[in-house]
Amino acid sequence: QVQLVESGGGLVQPGGSLRLSCAVSGSIFSINAMGWYRQAPGKQRELVAAITNGGRTNYADSVKGRFTISRDNAKNTLYLQMNSLKPEDTGVYYCNADIVANRWSYPSGYWGQGTQVTVSS
Repeated sequence: QVQLVESGGGLVQPGGSLRLSCAVSGSIFSINAMGWYRQAPGKQRELVAAITNGGRTNYADSVKGRFTISRDNAKNTLYLQMNSLKPEDTGVYYCNADIVANRWSYPSGYWGQGTQVTVSS
């Protein structure tokens, strides 16, 4: 069984920084792409940033230049460094990973439970 556990959310003032982590555990043969999504109240979940297992990254236009996604493949952990935070960055941030459980499996998408990020003065 695969688990994704996010941490690092909280309350921060505008202009501040937070670092989110997502630890993947369980039955894992390999992890393909990973990503961070967020969902603000009353809005659809949206992609914030994604990274391939080779390190290629992709960002939403709204966070380019402020957020940095990275991963530690040895630790099966995904990170999101968020700088210059704005009130519109507020939402629940979810980790997503495309995981192959064993050598006979097809990749499946898994989600974490989410961590709240609130940017407010």
